[in-house]
Amino acid sequence: MPYIKSHYRQEIDARIDQLAQGIIRQAQASGDPAAFAGLLNYACTRLALQIVRRLCGRLRYWHIAILTGVFKNIADEFYRRVAAAYEDQQLAHNGDVDLFQEYLGEIEKL
Repeated sequence: MPYIKSHYRQEIDARIDQLAQGIIRQAQASGDPAAFAGLLNYACTRLALQIVRRLCGRLRYWHIAILTGVFKNIADEFYRRVAAAYEDQQLAHNGDVDLFQEYLGEIEKL
């Protein structure tokens, strides 16, 4: 998680809130409840590429490597902080897949 100083967050958060509202409006207008996924993907991709273009000019391999790492870190952090907690809650509520327990038991015997 990029823990940045609060004075940097204020300006960026206001702009993110505006962008989020635009994505929500377009997603709702489409009538497809999953439409936000493509819109969010587009917005994040274009934002990343626009920053590289304006900050560095020509796209180089190291830009691709950095952006790939940033997006992977975003996905990993989201999964660790949100998805894993959600899955743990659903596991407790609905029960586990029986074969997981069998495999875990076998692994413990190794």
